[in-house]
Amino acid sequence: MTEPTLGYEAARDELADVVRKLEAGGLSLEDSLALWERGEALAKVCEGHLAGARQRVETALAVVEEDVAEG
Repeated sequence: MTEPTLGYEAARDELADVVRKLEAGGLSLEDSLALWERGEALAKVCEGHLAGARQRVETALAVVEEDVAEG
């Protein structure tokens, strides 16, 4: 159910909202489970964005280190 185009910030903000709702309590078991599942999906979206950003940083650092070694 997670939109593939959901950006990191939007996913993070929605995940924080899900956590607040779960922590507040007062939900039915079914609603709590649905929110938990949505939170898991949002966490995966965030992890994917962070992994991509980490890879970009590592690639950029490798290029810089290669330039320095050649220089």
